[in-house]
Amino acid sequence: MANYKFQIRTSKGETQVGVLAADSAATAAAILRGQGAHVLSLGTVVASEVSAGFLTKIRELNAGKPKQKHVLDFTTQLAVMIRAGINIRAALDGIGEQTEHPGFKKIILGLKADVEAGKQFSEAIGRHPKLFGPLYVNMVRASEMSGSFSQMLDRIAGYITQEIETRKMVVGASIYPGVIGTMAVSVTIFLLTFVLPKFAAVFEGKEDVLPWATKFLMALSAFMVKNWYFVLGGIFAGVGGSIAFGKTEIGSFWIDRLKLGIPIVKQMFRALFISRSLQTMGQLINAGVPMLDTLAITGDVSGNRLYKDMWRSVYTNVKQGKKISAPLMKTSLLPRSVVQMVSAGEESGKLGEVLDEISVYYAKMLKDRIKAVTSLIEPIMIIVMGSVVGFIAMAIILPIFKMSAIVK
Repeated sequence: MANYKFQIRTSKGETQVGVLAADSAATAAAILRGQGAHVLSLGTVVASEVSAGFLTKIRELNAGKPKQKHVLDFTTQLAVMIRAGINIRAALDGIGEQTEHPGFKKIILGLKADVEAGKQFSEAIGRHPKLFGPLYVNMVRASEMSGSFSQMLDRIAGYITQEIETRKMVVGASIYPGVIGTMAVSVTIFLLTFVLPKFAAVFEGKEDVLPWATKFLMALSAFMVKNWYFVLGGIFAGVGGSIAFGKTEIGSFWIDRLKLGIPIVKQMFRALFISRSLQTMGQLINAGVPMLDTLAITGDVSGNRLYKDMWRSVYTNVKQGKKISAPLMKTSLLPRSVVQMVSAGEESGKLGEVLDEISVYYAKMLKDRIKAVTSLIEPIMIIVMGSVVGFIAMAIILPIFKMSAIVK
């Protein structure tokens, strides 16, 4: 039995390639025709091609999944090539050949095959929702109807750039507290499991003169040393359970609610969700996407369950013929000034422009909030870490001084 590389056109008009094991070329062709496909080409796979395919799979695994940066580069290059007068099939072919990421290269060449098969570009990218989200697909679809494809790609590239920068800022703001928190926990565990046990012999038989803090820490240290496997298992179980709970409907709701309730970070997250929602909505309206589709997509990309429910409520009201600003007046998730500006933009017919201006304002506010949160968390984490280490140190030193005084 040999391997045969084939290229077929399915009953739906899609072009597909692959490898099939069969006794002969005639058998392989019969199998493909039996599946309702039209065979375009069929040939034997030689050993070098098999090893090359294996190496390609290894490279794809090592490269990982395509990221937003790859989508941004692809969108920017495609916009430039379309503006230069290159047709989309040639543009996709050129970009695909130059793309170094093997997984993304495969996707681009798949887009080219779909376009050659007669599909719209928006339909082709819609088959990859994890890379090209609903905003991307709908903006491309709107541009296909209006004939402003290259300009729309520039607008999409700008949106993706803003999203990447925002994500970098939020992640950057959380790195420092994470590092300090990890160090605090690590130092505490080290003191409890390696330092305190060495003082057990010194304090043995003198429990009556030990402060409560020392007794508590010595008992905690003994428990952790004797039952370290239970403690370690409990930590892993707690972390795993928290992650699993966060992925449930109830868990994600409470996490999203917590983000808007913690005093130090709630203003930062509020600015993030408002900026993302209004920027998305403004981009879609300016692209000519229907209002109901715009509201549905805005809710999906808002990044918070409470804001998603708010935009769903707006969607329901608009579907009933009401204005966008009407249900927004009843929510506390948007400031009253923002709602008033949305209402003014709705009345003047310039809602897209108004939303763009508001999103720019909140993007700047988000940067200021991130700086404020970072500068505030830094001393708080240092104080907490110093307090924990200081408490343990004093619990060890005080009884030594007390015993020395008794001896004298």
